[in-house]
Amino acid sequence: MALLSFVDVKPQGAVKAAVIWLHGLGDSGHGFAPIVPELRLPADAGIRFLFPHAPERPVTVNGGMRMRAWYDIKTMDLSNRADEAGVRESATAVQQLLDKLIADGIPSEKIVLAGFSQGGVVALHLLARLPYRLAGVMALSTYLCAAEKLSAEATTSNKATPVFIGHGTQDPVVPVAAGQQAFHALKNLGFTVSWHDYRMEHSVCAQEVADISSFLQRRLMLVKDNAL
Repeated sequence: MALLSFVDVKPQGAVKAAVIWLHGLGDSGHGFAPIVPELRLPADAGIRFLFPHAPERPVTVNGGMRMRAWYDIKTMDLSNRADEAGVRESATAVQQLLDKLIADGIPSEKIVLAGFSQGGVVALHLLARLPYRLAGVMALSTYLCAAEKLSAEATTSNKATPVFIGHGTQDPVVPVAAGQQAFHALKNLGFTVSWHDYRMEHSVCAQEVADISSFLQRRLMLVKDNAL
């Protein structure tokens, strides 16, 4: 499998840590790249951001139109929305990118994996199954795929890894209840999850961006704070 292409936003100085950020359905790596300056990270943060592009594929619920997607969506019913085979295929591709960063000298404990909507589904899938520990995971406006298989397939590598779950209380695309279900399913299996909701729809708001910035600084710059 070829390595995913991505938008590469490098820090001014030496690279000390990295964030892989997965976009949502129909978007590309360019969609979230402008968020980096909005995070207002310290100049010496040394964080490299990688925003991979999902491959183009037909999406059933959009009339078979080809677009960038981490997996097909055959129905809007959340219990069967994510094509499991596609999620697993994309998770393998993202893990290859993680493996490449580690081989290039960035320890896994200095990498945060983030994802919005479809990208969050892939991020949570990897959280539970990676063989090595990450610095953190951010799952934004998303849900779990194949939750019924989580207990049997979960490794212990990231049980103690802080997981930021953020969701809009007025989300019409992925109802907030789906995010809450993901939170409780992971918590019940012993994962270190924190819940953050915002008065917004299927998007990211200023307060969430500020909270993400704080999370990244705590996880990648060892800034002390009591919150996750």
